[in-house]
Amino acid sequence: MAPGFEAGVAGARRADTVSAVVRQWRAVHPGLDTGPMEIIGRINRCAALLQQAEDAPLRRAGLSRPEFDLLGALRRTGHELTPGELARETFSSGAAVTKRLKQLTERGLVERRGDARDRRVAHLRLTDAGRDLVDGILPDQLAYETVVLSGLDGPEQGELSALLAELLAQLEGRPGARRT
Repeated sequence: MAPGFEAGVAGARRADTVSAVVRQWRAVHPGLDTGPMEIIGRINRCAALLQQAEDAPLRRAGLSRPEFDLLGALRRTGHELTPGELARETFSSGAAVTKRLKQLTERGLVERRGDARDRRVAHLRLTDAGRDLVDGILPDQLAYETVVLSGLDGPEQGELSALLAELLAQLEGRPGARRT
């Protein structure tokens, strides 16, 4: 077992479903290093639960998280984006962006402008209604996310954020990230 994993599991406030899975694997394969499973499994389980819960403020506004991410990307970048740029900004497939943009355009939240030099290129921007919606939802969404994280105190949230940032940088292959 990797150093620190037992302490992390023992120090957990209460058992979780991944602990049960790890116990089962240890019973079947006692010598197996389940350390990676303990981390990746918990990340995946947290992500699944967060997705299942759906964000209450977004749901009240009739938006999914991926739709809000598109609107948010257009708002935070402060300029028009092409569908390809939006896909990169939101880590989405081109097909998913196209589908979501169609819905958001029909709702009057996003508008398309053709490129004067290349008809195949579309430039997207928020409408006033889209901007107002994002600006109105964001404080409620952040308050909701604060409640979701309220079981962790400030230093724990900071530590978790830093650790996840390090892992994400490694997974994204950014320069300066440690590689094994």
